[in-house]
Amino acid sequence: MCPRQGSSQHRMTVCGHAESGDLVSKGKSCASWPSLMMIMAMSQGGGDRDLFLKRSRDIEYAKEHGSRISTALFNMLICRTDVSGSRVGIVVGKRFGGAVSRNRVKRLFRELTRQLRGQLLPGHALVVFPKRDSITQPFGVLKEVWLSTLQHQRLFRIHED
Repeated sequence: MCPRQGSSQHRMTVCGHAESGDLVSKGKSCASWPSLMMIMAMSQGGGDRDLFLKRSRDIEYAKEHGSRISTALFNMLICRTDVSGSRVGIVVGKRFGGAVSRNRVKRLFRELTRQLRGQLLPGHALVVFPKRDSITQPFGVLKEVWLSTLQHQRLFRIHED
C-alpha cells in the first residue's frame, strides 16, 4: 500500500490519487508510479544550481557588462565575475517559437553545459541566446559549435594528459 499524505478529510496517496481506490478499480496500482525517493532525486536537479544563472538581475548584469559573440546557432554574452565558478544562463524569447520549441532548446543547452561541468574557466557568466536553427541541428553539430566557441574565447580548460 502507498504511504499516505494529507489531512483526514482528503486522504491522498503520495502518487496523488484518492484513497477511495480509484486506481484499483481501473486495474492500476501506485507501484507503477515513481517512488518517493525517485521524486526527491529528480527535484534536486543533480547539483546544477551552481552551474546556471537563474536570477534575472544576474542575467541583466551580464547583458550590461558582457561582450557579445555571434555564431550561426547562438549568440553569447561573456561577462567576467568574481564568483569562484562559471555559470551559464539560457534566454529564449517568445519569438523563437512555441513553448515546446523553447523548452526543447533550453534542455539542449542545459545538457551542453552539464557535459562541461568543471571544464569552464572560473570567474565568468555566460548568457546564451539560441537561434532558431539550433533546434534543427543534430546534437553533435551543436556540441561542436559550442565547444569551438568556448575554446576560441579561451573559456575552456584544456586538460593535458
